[in-house]
Amino acid sequence: MRDRGEATRALKRKAARAVAALERRFGVPERDGPEPPLDALVRTVLSQSTSDVNSGRAFDALRAAFPTWVAAFAAGPARIEAAIRSGGLARQKSRRIHTLLGWVRERFGAFDLDAVHRMPTEEVFATLLPLEGVGVKTIAVMLLFACGRDCFAVDTHVHRIVRRLGLAPETASAERTFRLMRPLVPAGKALSFHLNLLSLGRTLCRPTGLRCAECPLRRLCEYVKRRSQAGALGAED
Repeated sequence: MRDRGEATRALKRKAARAVAALERRFGVPERDGPEPPLDALVRTVLSQSTSDVNSGRAFDALRAAFPTWVAAFAAGPARIEAAIRSGGLARQKSRRIHTLLGWVRERFGAFDLDAVHRMPTEEVFATLLPLEGVGVKTIAVMLLFACGRDCFAVDTHVHRIVRRLGLAPETASAERTFRLMRPLVPAGKALSFHLNLLSLGRTLCRPTGLRCAECPLRRLCEYVKRRSQAGALGAED
């Protein structure tokens, strides 16, 4: 138990050093204006398995076609699908969005998720996770950006980088990584760490074509250490 506790403390120190190094490189991100939680949830559903550009375009098209969620629900899945076609997986996502809207109206009495502002974080997860297409990342993003919660969201870039750093096991799923990271991220730094890891993942720590020599986290990174050791062994051979 003592060894496990020390390992956790070491990971917390590493996470804190990573936050500080990223802030020195990219700055401390400022929070945008609040977005209604239901908007944020639908936006995040649209972001699944596509680029930010495509999902943003699809969300804007959806709101242009249906200025209210009442109108979107009344239009039905087929018309939602037509509106969000630019975002990819339109048929699947349109059904999920329509089902989500219907559930919100039934559960909260209106097309409005503002009730989550008053709910404890764990209750929000327990309430929304049973919904199809709504996972821990979707909920965490909503809580982080729409509710201002200090809730660290794990998207594709974040998942890749924290495993390379050794903050989560290489084999950890995104959901397990989310659970493991919650006690490691310094208090008040969920937004900064999330957004700066996104910046790092889009520029230097990409899936391929990594630019490790320029990375502000290279001294903390287990992936860099393994590559260096492999290179040293190769040189000896």
